[in-house]
Amino acid sequence: MSVPHPYWLRDNCPCTACRDPRGGQKLFQVGDLPDDLAAAEAVEDAAGLTVLWSDGHRSHYPAGWDAPAGPDERTEHAKRLWEAADFARGLPEADWAGYLADPEERIAVLAAVRRSGFALLRGVPVEEGRVLAVARSFGYVRETNYGELFDVRVEPDPANLAFTGAAIAPHTDNPYRDPVPTLQLLHCLRNDAEGGDSGLVDGFRAAALLRDEDPAAFALLTRTPVPFRYRDRGTELSAERPLIGLDPRGAIREVRFNNRSTGTLRGLAPAELDAFYTAYRRFAAITLRPELRLDFRLAPGDCLLLDNTRLLHARTAFATGEGDGTGEGTGHRHLQGCYADLDALSSTLAVLRRNTAALDGLEALFEGEGAAEYLGEAVTLATHMLQAAALARAAGAPPALVAAALLHDIGHFRGSGLELMAGTDNRHGATAAARLAPYFPPAVTEPVRLHVDAKRYLCATEPGYAARLSPASVHTLALQGGPMPPAEAAAFAAHPRHADAVAVRRWDEAAKDPAAETPAFAEFRPLLMELMR
Repeated sequence: MSVPHPYWLRDNCPCTACRDPRGGQKLFQVGDLPDDLAAAEAVEDAAGLTVLWSDGHRSHYPAGWDAPAGPDERTEHAKRLWEAADFARGLPEADWAGYLADPEERIAVLAAVRRSGFALLRGVPVEEGRVLAVARSFGYVRETNYGELFDVRVEPDPANLAFTGAAIAPHTDNPYRDPVPTLQLLHCLRNDAEGGDSGLVDGFRAAALLRDEDPAAFALLTRTPVPFRYRDRGTELSAERPLIGLDPRGAIREVRFNNRSTGTLRGLAPAELDAFYTAYRRFAAITLRPELRLDFRLAPGDCLLLDNTRLLHARTAFATGEGDGTGEGTGHRHLQGCYADLDALSSTLAVLRRNTAALDGLEALFEGEGAAEYLGEAVTLATHMLQAAALARAAGAPPALVAAALLHDIGHFRGSGLELMAGTDNRHGATAAARLAPYFPPAVTEPVRLHVDAKRYLCATEPGYAARLSPASVHTLALQGGPMPPAEAAAFAAHPRHADAVAVRRWDEAAKDPAAETPAFAEFRPLLMELMR
């Protein structure tokens, strides 16, 4: 069969000669491909497409590998554009303790930030600097000239309207930076002032409304660079960007809107200036529509996460209390904020989803194939591994060893245990370690890989150990190489994971009691998730 677009296809060859198996990075340059590249042979079946190239290289593309990609997660097409009424049933929120403890809760919060542009964490400890811990729970703090964090409260000599009790109109932060901080976090430490409610406006929704109502104004704001400026005694920042940024396909991808930081447009003809300000004012009026603004009050312990490339945030005026504005007295509002970036949040979300899917797959194996008999033992394969993990946990083993005990025999899944009992060494320790390596560190995978060798080692070095083996273990011992000879045993004892492998092996041999209480796989999911890369 003929192959369309040979350079595209070869450029995407997934084999380990073309891509680093650890991270998927390409190991060749596009210019390395021959000028006369062609497919010498191509076969497509249910498993995918296999191509033998004219230079002798062979590529295999699994079925479905070229499925269409979804929309750019940063554009309007991957978002839920909203108005205030859409949150009549409540805001996207979670309790801080639950967010930390439950990966599903973390997924929900981070997904809300990416899809709706914001989420609220309740119950974050009311301690100065705690906002940094929130940012680091999914990414990295973006330090600026304001430092790692900044205080939003009334100051005696304010250099910014944010440090007064005045109302603040909807805006995005730091439009004068390139790149702009893409996430902002605001943690409420105190809010007993009269007024001072927070407000959010979906800038993508406002831009989409402008596009619907006045396409010419929308187009003008997407192509006119606007100067944004900030300066103080030690800082001079500037950036020129359109108020509405588009991706190469014309989808809304960014809004920069901050009247306080807008500089002077220069180089435009009078008619162009008139057209720009007509469009600018039209867009500004849309952002002020009451139905677009979601108002709520932050209470101490609340931490707001918001997408600074999309959401405009605002504040109602509040009456300041007596005192020096540092938090003493009554009627004060004190938030601490910091900046972070969406790429780290999206990465954390993707890894959480990937790891959750992997755990779902493991749990399905435990509940499916794991319910079958285990090499002639009195317990099932799943019961055996769950008992091993329970023994490790009861012994006070570190989490990585509990995980190794739980997963040590997954190499028997997909029928390979039958091969072992039929007389073929299935190398299930190595198979299990290879399956686990994309998700778990060596502290988990190495004891799994070595636990069969640990049996052979103990049979060679510990008097009476071989006599305590179950009949099935005696049968498999011969297939796995028998007791280690002295030189091999000495080399094994020198391995840095030797003691861990021996510990897993002891729990392995003891975990075959049909009368023992056996925990569920779900009990170990939080431990596994914490260990996953």
